Amino acid sequence: MKPDLARLALLALTLSGPLAAQAPSSTPAITPTDMRRRIEIIADDSMMGRDTPSPGLERAATYVAGEFRRLGLRPGADGGYEQRWGISRWVPDTAGAQIEIEARGARARPRLGRDARYVGGDLTGREIAGDAVLLAGPVTRQAVADPRLRGHVVLLVVDYRRSLQDDLGERVDQIAATASAVLLLSDRDSTIFARRLESAASPRLTPDFRLVRQGAPVLEVHERALGPVLAAAGIDLAELRSSGAATTSSPPLRVSLRLPRRAIERARVPNLVAVLEGADPGLRGEYVVISAHVDGVGLRPGARDSINNGADDNGSGVAGLLELAEAFAAPGARPGRSLLFLASSGEEKGLWGSAYYVERPTVPLRDLVAVVNLDLIGRNWRDSVIAVGPDFSSLGETLTRVTQAHPELEMTPLADRWPEERIFLRSDHYHFARRGVPILFFTSGTHPDYHQPTDSADRVDVDKASRLVRLLYHLTAAIGNDPARPRWSPERYREIVRQP
Repeated sequence: MKPDLARLALLALTLSGPLAAQAPSSTPAITPTDMRRRIEIIADDSMMGRDTPSPGLERAATYVAGEFRRLGLRPGADGGYEQRWGISRWVPDTAGAQIEIEARGARARPRLGRDARYVGGDLTGREIAGDAVLLAGPVTRQAVADPRLRGHVVLLVVDYRRSLQDDLGERVDQIAATASAVLLLSDRDSTIFARRLESAASPRLTPDFRLVRQGAPVLEVHERALGPVLAAAGIDLAELRSSGAATTSSPPLRVSLRLPRRAIERARVPNLVAVLEGADPGLRGEYVVISAHVDGVGLRPGARDSINNGADDNGSGVAGLLELAEAFAAPGARPGRSLLFLASSGEEKGLWGSAYYVERPTVPLRDLVAVVNLDLIGRNWRDSVIAVGPDFSSLGETLTRVTQAHPELEMTPLADRWPEERIFLRSDHYHFARRGVPILFFTSGTHPDYHQPTDSADRVDVDKASRLVRLLYHLTAAIGNDPARPRWSPERYREIVRQP
């Protein structure tokens, strides 16, 4: 669809005028009309689905930063409202890669892109060298825990001509977490292997900063390139595959690798950060974070309607964040603690923007007392919302108290309805929780329009969304004014928190 730029400009002008008179802080002026206007701007066709990176994401960032400025919020990043982080599109560097396997004077040099394909893990170009450990048979939990794998290059014998075990990928990841490299010795049909090589050469997008340890590099190496070396080592792969016995041994094999990548495009993309100073001099050095990701999944080439507008995901959350900012910026409304508003990017790629923020926070993480995260808040049930995290900390008690105090909002927080979906891991609160910040995550869950061009503004229940945001206003005020910081449940703290 062609962008309606005139309508977008009119909506932006409507929202960027002087601040209207605000209702008292006990009844914030957060209305369905306001929510709809904001969602229509964020999910307009001109934003082109707000992919990370894209011109549409930049347009959305300009809008959010402009609203922060209009409301008088203090810039929360170095030099302004934008905290930029790097992202690269790259391919494995087949020309620069070096792979060598040696046994008793015999050498094989499989070529990346012809005899071997990149599967995942570290591609920094550093040299990896050492004795190999051979692992054959069923890849069980006990097998991957063998201490002899740790720190070595693991040669994993895989039979691709049979059905693979369901959890093979998970087991390979577990090996890669402690090994120096993993080589999957492959017997794939040549035609199928050629298609896998082609797929492995496709560009990949990753952040330029450390998210988590990537793990050891994992390659699939076709056995046809290893014949003389395997013969010299006395290794019969066909026999190992047919025996079905789990074996771990140390044949006289030595492996050396150098696996670089080649960047084909680089960009710097924005998180948006703003601060509203707290009203209490004794509390304003602590912060309640209100977060919502501003990015979407972008375009779907070839479709009649190619724009995934992302009205609910997550235009609704960003609209709620901005409505909360406007409500708290009203005279007499700010709580004792400061509020930090974070509209992150790269969430749809793997929570990248929030991961960058917790690695390079604009205020010390120890000063963040809570995170209230909004993601997909405008669909499904009109009178309830899923709340993730009430059992993590005393924030659950605060949420219960606030909900009971405002029955007029007709909004009931529910426990996670889809534990199998592991939604705790799937939005920006996750990285804060892992670093010890108590969180509450609010979502109405997915729906048939999720990540589809049909996730449009007209399908969002703005009455529901506005009532939820009013509840979150009262919740944030309660957290911001409580003299005591939220307290973790000791059991959940031990389970969730991982310090770097």
